[in-house]
Amino acid sequence: MLKFLTIRDFVIVDRMELEFVPGFTVLTGETGAGKSILIDALSLVLGERGDPGEVRNGCERAEISAEFDVRKLPELGDWLRENGFETDDDGGICLMRRVVDVGGRSRGFINGYSATLQQLRAAGEKLVDIHGQHAHQSMLRNDAQRDLLDAFSGSHELHRSTVEAYRRWQGLQQRRLAWEQNAAVFMQEREQLEWQVNEITTLNFSLDEWQMLQADHSRLSHAASLLEAAQMGLEGLSEGESAALAQINSVISRLHNLLDRDVDLKIVLDLLESAQIQLQEGVYELERYQQRLDLDPQRLQEMEERLSAIHATARKYRVTPAELPDLWRTATDRLNELYQGDDGETLAREETAARDEYFGLAKKLSEAREKAAKTLSQQVTAAMQTLAMAGGEFSVALTPLEQGNAHGMEQIEFQVSAHQGLPLRPLAKVASGGELSRISLAIQVITSKLGAAPTLIFDEVDAGIGGRVAEIVGGLLKKLGTERQVMCITHLAQVASAGDHQWQVTKLVDPANGGKVSSRITVLEKQERVEEIARMLGGEKITETTRKHAAEMLRGGRDTGLAI
Repeated sequence: MLKFLTIRDFVIVDRMELEFVPGFTVLTGETGAGKSILIDALSLVLGERGDPGEVRNGCERAEISAEFDVRKLPELGDWLRENGFETDDDGGICLMRRVVDVGGRSRGFINGYSATLQQLRAAGEKLVDIHGQHAHQSMLRNDAQRDLLDAFSGSHELHRSTVEAYRRWQGLQQRRLAWEQNAAVFMQEREQLEWQVNEITTLNFSLDEWQMLQADHSRLSHAASLLEAAQMGLEGLSEGESAALAQINSVISRLHNLLDRDVDLKIVLDLLESAQIQLQEGVYELERYQQRLDLDPQRLQEMEERLSAIHATARKYRVTPAELPDLWRTATDRLNELYQGDDGETLAREETAARDEYFGLAKKLSEAREKAAKTLSQQVTAAMQTLAMAGGEFSVALTPLEQGNAHGMEQIEFQVSAHQGLPLRPLAKVASGGELSRISLAIQVITSKLGAAPTLIFDEVDAGIGGRVAEIVGGLLKKLGTERQVMCITHLAQVASAGDHQWQVTKLVDPANGGKVSSRITVLEKQERVEEIARMLGGEKITETTRKHAAEMLRGGRDTGLAI
């Protein structure tokens, strides 16, 4: 049950703190005073999308807080704990808060913990059920009629499962058809990839081998000139008549003999000896290199054949030899995809299983709808007899669909006969505005009894009715208020007089603050209720006769005995 609602800087409300009570509460006031702002604020804190235009002019942010007594809602308590929104010590209070700033940023909180809009809505659905003033218009749509019947039958989850099963079935059917259309293309691509992968695998190519092969081939193909250069180097350094090493050794020997005569020669000797060592190492390396160098024509031919095979394969697939390993990996991955992908037999089996699952769920949904349609038709027909539609009839028609669709195996249509003797026809074609409002109200009250939400709010759902019917509607809502916390925004004195409590919404203009407009809600006492209902009856000019009539209506406000 809703206990407290605090609204700050929302539309034309600067600050408002409301304490709610059980029973049937009516909100009245002149048009434009801001009655529906209460509903809008409560909807916002329950997860509706925020709009920066809802922030009061000149303010930085709007803030709405709602406190609920949830002691009789163990399912909600479990949900709060599972989602990390711990309640107070005895688990009796749920505090929901919403902040929307002028820049459009929105934040939500449950029991002080940050919450997403989806979480706010999930909690709100268990706390409050709001019936908007345009519900009778939406009831003309087939999807709204279907949703209402499923809610009445308790089949929302079954309907959702049926939709999912249908989409799976259709998705598999599309995949099978696509596979059949492209099977030849896939087979051709797979054969080409198999040939490509096998050819590159047989080539047994690697980047390391490629680099070594290039180096070895370059060396073998120039072996003669390399040997000649090595031999020439050895002769010039150590083996020829005027070899460099022999001459350096001769100079070093002579300088050594003269060192005792001039010590400055020591620097020159050190440099020459270092050069001698380097030259000798060079001679050793040339000798070893000469010994390793191979003049093997057969080996060279084998290398050239290997290089030719690699180049031929690379040219065939229009890549460089170095790119062959990447080509092999790409082709292998695609081939695995084709092997692991769809095949006709598997897809056909999966499609059949999905189709059977859909029809199984759709059959259960049809059975639940058929039973609920009969009950709902009877109850709404009974309600119509007391809502100035004596002899009228309401029916939920279920027209079978041969193949079914995402929403089941039948087309759902609300039909009505407004008067006795008239045939049943679609609701959208035969109901006048007043009749539609009455039928809609009857359906909403009947279906609201099935919900678990402890708080029901009706926003001008009594539009288009009056007189005796309005008294019946007031009694109907009053009776509903004995079971739930019920609030109703109304312009009808007959409905207002049936309320257990009455709040008046007024609009104030502050001349001292630049003519700024604000909205106020006042809890009316007995005499104040007489004045407000008299205003609703007589307009601006209220007479004693109007006041007496209002007082009589308050004394006579009672249950009409409407069975729902």
